[in-house]
Amino acid sequence: MAKQTQSPWASGPGEILRHGLDLLRKDTDTNRRLAMISIDNAVELMIKTYLGLPGRITGLSITRKEYAEIAESFPGLLDALEKYAADKLDGIELGAIEWYHRLRNQLYHQGNGLTVERDKVEIYAELANQLFINLFGFALVPRGATGTELLGEFMGAWTQVEHAIRQLTQAYKSVTTRPHPVPLMESLRIIEQRGLLAPADIMELNSLRMIRNQVVHGMTGSDSPLNKHVVDRMLHLGERLQSMTPAHTDPNDVAKSASEVHR
Repeated sequence: MAKQTQSPWASGPGEILRHGLDLLRKDTDTNRRLAMISIDNAVELMIKTYLGLPGRITGLSITRKEYAEIAESFPGLLDALEKYAADKLDGIELGAIEWYHRLRNQLYHQGNGLTVERDKVEIYAELANQLFINLFGFALVPRGATGTELLGEFMGAWTQVEHAIRQLTQAYKSVTTRPHPVPLMESLRIIEQRGLLAPADIMELNSLRMIRNQVVHGMTGSDSPLNKHVVDRMLHLGERLQSMTPAHTDPNDVAKSASEVHR
């Protein structure tokens, strides 16, 4: 297990997240409900912690007054994370995190007799794990620590794909006036418009993105599209994208490489 030497300020949210994961070791209605609440508390605290760090650490410029307003609500924290730290959101869908937060609120405020399916807790745990890595720079727990290695591998593979997509788009940053990282859907449009991937690769990317959305929104039971073959497809696509995005790639070289792939 990674030591918390690089980011000592991560110890608080890390402890709460570990507690939530530990609760899943014994699968009961009560443990799943408490795990969901703990994981959500950890997500909220890790966002607050990161946004509240000194600017010398994060490079962010958030005034104390603005931070106080941001920290008043969970949606405000998500909005601020998207505004100030979009480059930390590879593999993270903020809409899904907000949905799981609302589910957590139902459990917390109407918890008498309510429970939550284990797969939903596991997915939220994997999202929380990835967010922790993105914000603090190290893995708190190994992939699949909730007992779902396939889900962990899949989420990790998608994060690599999304990161490679953003890097590939960065080669064409001159086509947009955005001062911040380009959102994923806009990145996909740029990649398609600029012909950086062959049509077959675009179809594969969209197919895997749809599967990823299904998984993140709770389809991990008997009807789940997730299997080892899908993970292998995701890993292969991630490798292809990464091979096209070397450091300091010249846009003309990328376009030339893409045209050669299409032949």
